[in-house]
Amino acid sequence: MMGLSSIQTSKAPAAIGPYSQAVQAGPWLFVSGQIPLVPETGQMVGEAFEDQARQVLQNVEAVLNAAGYSLSDVAAVDVFLTNLGMFQTFNALYEKAFGPHKPARAVVQVSALPRGAQIEMKCIAIKS
Repeated sequence: MMGLSSIQTSKAPAAIGPYSQAVQAGPWLFVSGQIPLVPETGQMVGEAFEDQARQVLQNVEAVLNAAGYSLSDVAAVDVFLTNLGMFQTFNALYEKAFGPHKPARAVVQVSALPRGAQIEMKCIAIKS
């Protein structure tokens, strides 16, 4: 039986509930949903969608890095937007962050997210 390891880093926002920033199970890493909180302050990065999307991508990458993974190890991504009209804007920032790597992905619109965020993102990564 493989053990589970909880991943915590101060380079991403602390969990705002009873969960881990990520859990490692063997070669798999399950990164919890990240919202656009600034790690140092625990406050929302700002109102602009672009700023929120950039912060979410940075937070996800920080959790991955804390566990010894990178964006190129990501196999699947789930993105939640409160306004699907921001899809193209998000897509451009996402493509810049991930470069040529193209994980499986879903983007869905939701009615609300924690702390009034406009975006939340979670992912699954694997070490080969």
